[in-house]
Amino acid sequence: MFLNLDEVFKIMEQLADVTLRRLLDNEGFDLDPGLQEPSQITKRDLEARAQNEFFRAFFRLPRREKLHAVLDCSLWTPFSRCHTAGRMFASDSYICFASKEAGCCKVILPFREVVSIEKMEDTSLLPNPIIVSVRSKMAFQFIELTDRDSLVESLLARLKQVHADHPVHYDTTRDEDLTSSVFHSTSMCGDHRFGRIEMVSSQNSEEREKEMSPQLHAEALVAGFRRSGSQSPDSRLPREQIKMRLWNDHFVEYGRTVCMFRTEKIRKLVAMGIPESLRGKLWLLFSDAVTDLASHPGYYGNLVEESMGKCCLVTEEIERDLHRSLPEHPAFQNETGIAALRRVLTAYAHRNPRIGYCQSMNILTSLLLLYAEEEEAFWLLVAVCERMLPDYFNHRVIGAQVDQSVFEELIKEQLPELAEHMHDLSALASISLSWFLTLFLSIMPLESAVNVVDCFFYDGIKAIFQLGLAVLEANAEDLCSSKDDSQALMVLSRFLDHIKNEDSPGPPLGSHHAFFSDDQEPCPMTDIADLIRDSYEKFGDQSVAQIEHMRCKHRIRVLQGHEDTTKQNVLRVVIPEVSVLPEDLEELYDLFKLCRPFICVGLTMNINFNYKYKTNFKMHFQKKFQDSSVIIMVSNSVIQPEREHMMSCYWEQPRPVALRHDPSRPYAEQYRIDARQFARLFQLVSPWTCGAHTEILAERTFRLLDENMDHLIEFKAFVSCLDIMYNGEMNEKIKLLYRLHIPPALTENDRDSQSPLKNPLLSTSRPLVFGKSNGDTVDYQKQLKQMIKDLAKEKDKTEKELPKMSQREFIQFCKTLYSMFHEDPEENDLYQAIATVTTLLLQIGEVGQRGSSSGSCSQEAGEEPQALVPSPEQDSVFADTHNGKSPRESQAFPEAAQGDWTVSLEHILASLLTEQSLVNFFEKPLDIKSKLENAKINQYSLKTCEMNRQSQPELKLSSP
Repeated sequence: MFLNLDEVFKIMEQLADVTLRRLLDNEGFDLDPGLQEPSQITKRDLEARAQNEFFRAFFRLPRREKLHAVLDCSLWTPFSRCHTAGRMFASDSYICFASKEAGCCKVILPFREVVSIEKMEDTSLLPNPIIVSVRSKMAFQFIELTDRDSLVESLLARLKQVHADHPVHYDTTRDEDLTSSVFHSTSMCGDHRFGRIEMVSSQNSEEREKEMSPQLHAEALVAGFRRSGSQSPDSRLPREQIKMRLWNDHFVEYGRTVCMFRTEKIRKLVAMGIPESLRGKLWLLFSDAVTDLASHPGYYGNLVEESMGKCCLVTEEIERDLHRSLPEHPAFQNETGIAALRRVLTAYAHRNPRIGYCQSMNILTSLLLLYAEEEEAFWLLVAVCERMLPDYFNHRVIGAQVDQSVFEELIKEQLPELAEHMHDLSALASISLSWFLTLFLSIMPLESAVNVVDCFFYDGIKAIFQLGLAVLEANAEDLCSSKDDSQALMVLSRFLDHIKNEDSPGPPLGSHHAFFSDDQEPCPMTDIADLIRDSYEKFGDQSVAQIEHMRCKHRIRVLQGHEDTTKQNVLRVVIPEVSVLPEDLEELYDLFKLCRPFICVGLTMNINFNYKYKTNFKMHFQKKFQDSSVIIMVSNSVIQPEREHMMSCYWEQPRPVALRHDPSRPYAEQYRIDARQFARLFQLVSPWTCGAHTEILAERTFRLLDENMDHLIEFKAFVSCLDIMYNGEMNEKIKLLYRLHIPPALTENDRDSQSPLKNPLLSTSRPLVFGKSNGDTVDYQKQLKQMIKDLAKEKDKTEKELPKMSQREFIQFCKTLYSMFHEDPEENDLYQAIATVTTLLLQIGEVGQRGSSSGSCSQEAGEEPQALVPSPEQDSVFADTHNGKSPRESQAFPEAAQGDWTVSLEHILASLLTEQSLVNFFEKPLDIKSKLENAKINQYSLKTCEMNRQSQPELKLSSP
């Protein structure tokens, strides 16, 4: 039981984050074991998951990494000559350290690089120490570790497992200097050496030679232009040499492999711009793509072989964008660069079809190819798309929109005057979308934007946030004086287009991002190093934890915005095609979507944006979430009102949500429900309630609507069917009922289709001429003949003729009609009327059966009504006999007669029209509003009853 509202709110946030992450990545997101069983979720499980998420975000590690231990300790830092207090994080494949003082020191030790883990002698100066040695001849001393023995034992077990999965051996034939060989890679598909260690792939040398396809580009594209003498001859080269000297000095003191000490000093070096000769290799280290590269020898080469030459929608999109990727750079003005770009993008789409290819990936990949070898560029792209920019590269760019929303909040916090002047910050958010999607590459000169990418690979998305704030601050005065959004866009575009890089060793490339007229004053130039330095000094105080918390909060709002957009587009498509009022259609859409299993996460989570809280407890959470609200279930009580969704979320087994929610489909088909959900919704909103028979009718309706046989129904099909039930003409309703009792709606295995016809009212011996209370008689046969003639004339004007109904199907049709009349105020009159009509139709079917056996089926279609309905003079079956069959009847119905018993839709409709009570029943107005109100009230109890029925067999089986 929770007594602290803030604590409850935190738990709700964690549950909301799990739910939304599963929604955004329902194929790749796996719940932790503690969250798999909803009834067993505990606060400890949620806290462990939150810690796991923070660990992966802080160190930017793969999603598959599972955190095993977090321990307070101290690490010996030789550059400061003391032990630095912090925490050790031990996961499946990494040992990581972060100092308690932000930015002081961070270390990432992949088990692949670890040689040994040893305990040292415990002393008063070095309590509980262990030494972790890595292949680059560095050793890391941790002290003050609690439960050291069990920790070392678990670390050694994981180290052994990693080395078993990825064997390594020392390259004793090499004795290069560490400073020159640390980044050496002998090939893109073969062995990878780091220092004196050779990573050995599982293939033998012949296989590796086969995998080393000559078409792969074995060096960074910019290296070729560096050799061709395309560099600037001015003073920029000495500056590059100075940077190289600073980095080499740093490597000597802090290390130069992935296991280096990462401190504030390296951040300052990165902000100055990484030397071109080191850029690609340091990107690999900072993103830890180097570990993926070393762990998957030959993987990229195989992908290229498998994917190249295949043609699909993704490859067509890639081909369209190839020549739009950094067209100003000479590396992509020839086939060498274009071919490498094509291979990387196609290979990644083949690796990750869930993302495939999205626009802006081409621009980013082009830059990666400039400074990294082709295989390295591929693994850098993997790191960016799958770790550093989660959910960015999909059809809805959810991740980028979430970060835009976070950016708006940061503007309000950091630049309040600008936020106050620009009341609607969505304009700035739309302008900044390309900043996030392309990391400023599409709106800033390339030689300047590459420095931004340097910072991004070291600091992650934080670097983009703070640089965006610095850009807005530099233009705050002009933005405040801008008259509209277009002028604000022009101000920012001109500023970004005039950012220079004084230290770039290459010649400046032409840029055509800005659009401004010649009569404007020239825009002053801004140096990228100054802009980045200002961004760190003024806006660099945001921590990873703060950013992740804001992302969690804004992910709810962004998703709700998409849901609202989808809803409006669906309604806009459906409204013109149905007679249901828009407000009722909106209620139906909500019920339809809530009946779908949105996400199965736990016992305490639901999202609701449509209702306001009325108690102080509710108001507290509404204030926290503002327009977005998270609903929590406390001690079996649900804070209103969409309980059906909660029941679906919490009590149903996880199912393939991706099949039911596909954002790539047209709006009206994005949300779909399966047969069980359709049956539940049918019982709630259908006017054709048939008691116990309703569920059977729902199954048949589902089969009828499932035209493509994928066992899923979209909203448009559901509403169109419901519109006929509520607002259709009588002939439309009868036609729908008719179709529900013939294939494909009615099947041979239908659970109610084998029931025999036992009702005494359904008798072929009943007369077709009845007496009325005033002594008059009604000859239904004459009325029927005329109606069938009229319907036959209209047959050519209608759609494809429906197949005739067999006797078995007709029996089911009658049972449905009888069930529909139950508890109707005119129940008795309706039963009498349907008995009359049923008798008539049974006799029509028998007449048709005899006619078929005697060859009457050869008559022309225009004579069919007369043949199927003989006159009283022709057959005594229409006479009112009380003493059994007449001689003529016996002759007309020989027992040996053969043929199929059938009736048509025209027969049924014409027969029903003879009874006014039936006409009144099908033509009376139906109120969908009251049905919708009852549906929202009854959906919880309906779900509970369904669960109870499902659990009864299990209880019986488990009872002694």
